[in-house]
Amino acid sequence: MSYFKHHVFFCCNQRGEGETCCNDAGASAAQAYAKDRIGELKMKGAGKVRINRAGCLDRCDNGPVLVVYPEGVWYSYVDNEDIEEIIQEHLVHGRVVERLRI
Repeated sequence: MSYFKHHVFFCCNQRGEGETCCNDAGASAAQAYAKDRIGELKMKGAGKVRINRAGCLDRCDNGPVLVVYPEGVWYSYVDNEDIEEIIQEHLVHGRVVERLRI
């Protein structure tokens, strides 16, 4: 049994100038938003949800990206509205957001 129901990793990698990276597309701000929202929704902690920053997840060309475990579902997103949809649909209700899935 997993310690967390869902463990979410945001690629927050910062590559060199001219290289595609998730952090240049707002990944750190999106991760902070998700972490705050999970706290507001009282979904943080053991048996619930953990939001983490990660180094390169090697999918920056699809980025910005995040992955939800234990399901191993990868998402790309544009803004906080997309992050909110992932939170509400996937993390709250257990439904994969197909339009954002990669």
